Amino acid sequence: MDVAGRVAIVGIGHTVQGELPGRSVEENAVDAVTAALADAGLEKEDLDGLIACKSAQGLGNDVAVGELLGINPPYAQCLDYGTCNFSLHLAVMAILSGMAETIVMCYGANARTGKVDFGAPLGRVDLATASGLVHIAGPAALALQRHKHLYGTTDEQFGWIAVGQREWAQRNPNAIFRTPLSMPEYLATPYLVEPLRRPDVTMISDGGVAVVVTTAERARDLPNRPVYVSGIAEQSGVRGAYNPDNLLRPWLRDAARSIWSRTGLSTSDVDVLFIQDPTAVWSLQMLEYYGFCGLGEAGPFLAEGHTRPGGRLPLNTHGGQLSESYAWGWMHMVEAVRQLRGEAGERQVGDARVAMYCSSQAFSKAAASILSTDPAVAA
Repeated sequence: MDVAGRVAIVGIGHTVQGELPGRSVEENAVDAVTAALADAGLEKEDLDGLIACKSAQGLGNDVAVGELLGINPPYAQCLDYGTCNFSLHLAVMAILSGMAETIVMCYGANARTGKVDFGAPLGRVDLATASGLVHIAGPAALALQRHKHLYGTTDEQFGWIAVGQREWAQRNPNAIFRTPLSMPEYLATPYLVEPLRRPDVTMISDGGVAVVVTTAERARDLPNRPVYVSGIAEQSGVRGAYNPDNLLRPWLRDAARSIWSRTGLSTSDVDVLFIQDPTAVWSLQMLEYYGFCGLGEAGPFLAEGHTRPGGRLPLNTHGGQLSESYAWGWMHMVEAVRQLRGEAGERQVGDARVAMYCSSQAFSKAAASILSTDPAVAA
C-alpha cells in the first residue's frame, strides 16, 4: 500500500502526565480527545472513526471511550497495545480503504494512582515468567548483558541514553523527571535489575493522549500545518523464544529493511528520532538495527553525544518514557508532531522536516513510522 503523503496528522492533545487521582482511564482518554479536537479545529461530530488503545489494566477500549465521548462513529476499533505507532498504521489503512475519513486515536491510563503492580505475575506461561522475570526489566537486563558480552558495551556508554534523555526532559515542562542527572550520579545509582539502573527503566504514570488523523485533502482546510505520513512498516517476532537470540530481537532488522525500502529514505534523511523506551535497552537495539550506527556500535555512538542536545541525531527530545512519562509510547508521536510543526519550545530541533518513530511490543512485534512536513517525501 502506497501511503506517502495521503494521510496527515492534524491534531494532538494530552492531559498532564503523572498523577491524576480520581480520574478513570476513560476520562483521561476523553480529556485528551477533547484537547486534540480543539487543536485540530474540529468537533466530535466531525469524526467518523475512533481507535482506542487499552491501558495496562485492560480498560479504555473503544466501546467505553465512545460511550463517554458520546459518539457513534461508523468505524470504531481497539488495540491491546497501540504505542500510537500500531494505532496510526490501523488508522492509515482504514482511511485509505475508505472505512473512515477523520479518525481520533486515543490512550488513557491511571496506573500510577490506581497502583497497578507491574511486578506481579501476569499469568503467562513462558520461560521468563517461570524464571521470575515478570517485569520487562528482567529480560531487558539479560538483553543488555548479552550486548555487553558480544560487543564490549560499558555501563557508562549505555548510561548516556538515560542521562541524555534527562537533559532533553529538563526543557520539557510536561516531563515528570526534570532533575538533572549527571553521569557520575547515574553510575552511583544502585542496580534495579543488573545491569539496569532505575533511570534506565520507565516509571508508571497516569494520563491521556490523543491524535487526530485525516486525509491529506481535508488536512489542507484545517488550521494546523499538516504532518504527513510518509511511510509505515511492521514486523512480528511472535515465535518468541523460538527466535534465535531473541533477547536481542534480531527481527527488528526486518522492520528497518521494510521502512527504508518502502520509502526510499535513509537514516541521513531523519532530522529527529523517537524510540519507544520502556527500558533504555530498546533505544540501544533500535539505533543499531535501524542503521543509525553499526551493529555493536551503539555504545561508542552514544558516548560521542550524537543523541543529546546539540547532537546530530536528536533522540526522544521530550525525555521519552524514561523521563517524561510512561503513556505506552504515545507521547513520542505527540512530540514528533510538535517538532515538525516547530512548536517544541526550547527543545526545538532546527529545521526539523522528517521525524521517525520506532516502537515495539516487548519481544513480540515492532512498528516504524516516518512523518514529514512535505507530502512529496517518499512519494
